[in-house]
Amino acid sequence: MTLAHDELTAYLSDHILASLVTAAIGDAMGAASEQHTIGEVVARYGGLLKEFHAPSTETFSHGNLAGQITDDCSQMFLLAQLLIDCDGIFPEASWIAALVEWSQTSPHRNQMGPTSRPLLEAIATGQDTTMIGCNPMSKRRLTTFGATNGAAMRIAPVGLIWPGNIERAVELAWQTCRLTHNTQIAAAGAGAIAAGVSNALESDAGVWSVVRACLDGARMGEIIGLREGRNVPGPNIARRIELAVEEALRARDLLDAIYRIEATVGTSVMMADSVPAAIGLFVAANGDPLATVSAGATIGNDSDTIASMAGSLAGALSGMETVPTNLFAQVKSANIEDIESLASGLTRICTSRLSFASNAAQSNRS
Repeated sequence: MTLAHDELTAYLSDHILASLVTAAIGDAMGAASEQHTIGEVVARYGGLLKEFHAPSTETFSHGNLAGQITDDCSQMFLLAQLLIDCDGIFPEASWIAALVEWSQTSPHRNQMGPTSRPLLEAIATGQDTTMIGCNPMSKRRLTTFGATNGAAMRIAPVGLIWPGNIERAVELAWQTCRLTHNTQIAAAGAGAIAAGVSNALESDAGVWSVVRACLDGARMGEIIGLREGRNVPGPNIARRIELAVEEALRARDLLDAIYRIEATVGTSVMMADSVPAAIGLFVAANGDPLATVSAGATIGNDSDTIASMAGSLAGALSGMETVPTNLFAQVKSANIEDIESLASGLTRICTSRLSFASNAAQSNRS
């Protein structure tokens, strides 16, 4: 980044807030369309979904208010607060305790996914977790266990405190996900989103630099996951991102891209589906925050997670100027979290690191 310090601080503050806000808008918007097909969403809402609706009983988030976030952003904000409280130095024991408490007290705890729920419930009751997710006959963990998207849905704050440093973002992404999602697939998916958000905060970033960072982050994350986690069969995240992006480029318009991406990479709770889909939709929408989250909400199935991850990329890239103020106001009204305070805390961490790096570089030159 080449901005002066005050300009840089203002720039980062604006784009960090936009990332959190756009992720929350996508999460809340997609809550109404999860588990539905694209055709059902388009028919019900008369086209692409662009506003909030209270989720029906056909969704996992039924009972939520219109504009209310789900477990996706609830855990994202939980991680953000932990990073702020610890000045960006990740304490794994504190993260475990925070997740367990969240699983017992959060109003969104009933929305937990198939990997996080059994693990956190077991930890909370003091059970041995070695057999969680295992086939009772073979005593071997199911290949899909730990390959779902919970580690990526909450990962944006990791990229937000490491602007322009995708290596550190990917390393921290793995630390946050290995408790619950200790597979190379999860590491690749979380690494992709963390790296993309990290790059999106660069003052000269664009849609294609973000995509390249997502690909690099997926590859780096996979290497770490293979070295330190479980190697499970499944698609390669980087290759699936490429497929999703290719479909976005082939599409005639945004709705065509939504159909193409669903048909090619899928939209399920699996990491290898939802992360590539989110990045593909970000490309199809050319990084525009509203178009990106609208596409994510319209794609159905695990739409809240897809729209939230895609939104974190779009907001970080575009800043608050292009985030719909009316939707932000509705999110603020429907949720208890102070998103602006979280953004301020994350900004403090990343700007202090950038100042330290700049001072260290000057000392080395002298």
